[in-house]
Amino acid sequence: MYAFDIERPTTIGDAVSALGHEEAQALGGGQTLIPTLKQRLAAPAKLVSLTGISEMKGICTADDGKLCIGGGTCHADVAAGAGAYPALADLAGHIGDPAVRNRGTIGGSLANNDPSACYPSAVLGSGATVITSNREIAADDFFDGMFTTALEDGEIITEVRFPVPEKASYQKFEQPASRFALVGVFVAKYPDGVRVAVTGASEGGVFRWSEAEAALSANFAPEAIEGLSVDGSGMISDLHGSGDYRAHLVAVMTRRAVAAAH
Repeated sequence: MYAFDIERPTTIGDAVSALGHEEAQALGGGQTLIPTLKQRLAAPAKLVSLTGISEMKGICTADDGKLCIGGGTCHADVAAGAGAYPALADLAGHIGDPAVRNRGTIGGSLANNDPSACYPSAVLGSGATVITSNREIAADDFFDGMFTTALEDGEIITEVRFPVPEKASYQKFEQPASRFALVGVFVAKYPDGVRVAVTGASEGGVFRWSEAEAALSANFAPEAIEGLSVDGSGMISDLHGSGDYRAHLVAVMTRRAVAAAH
């Protein structure tokens, strides 16, 4: 790697102040940033570690019934502690391997917004709210394309609030080496309708499949989306699968998610 400074604040306020340095970079679990530094694809002058901020960790249920998860909570703790939202706990329990799950954080994953990451589909599929160091951002307004979000420079994800659905499931067709989603679909049924969010497939990153949402809101059953499909031309095409293959998987994994939710 190369020489850089590191700061370890213990409060959100101190972290925001440290990130005021124009060449500073926030460090969560480091599962993406550290390999990026090793490959010299990024070269911040200062890293601001968020791992010592206790107020950004933990899981609780708010008075309105929403599940609140601190941005610094690691995947393993979400898997163990999000029992009020079984589909979310199951998703977290299948991210990467034990080493990744015990270091990576939900806030870090969302801020990075890898197009094949699992959490973005849960946040978008749940209609969750992302709480930052200075505002609240609705899930539909948070994701802004591959590796891009609504976060501004120096802004930290401190918490994510999930409305708990009546039924939900996340189904992932994983790339076996990385365990990232080749295609992952999160389906959540709420009293006012169904949300379907797809990760791993699109060149634009995580997205909602509106046609499936309408069909499933009318009839929450796997057969409701028979005959529906997404356009393969906008899908990722690489050595793991073509755009048309991923488009086919979107429908397959959606049906599996609905079946599993039942």
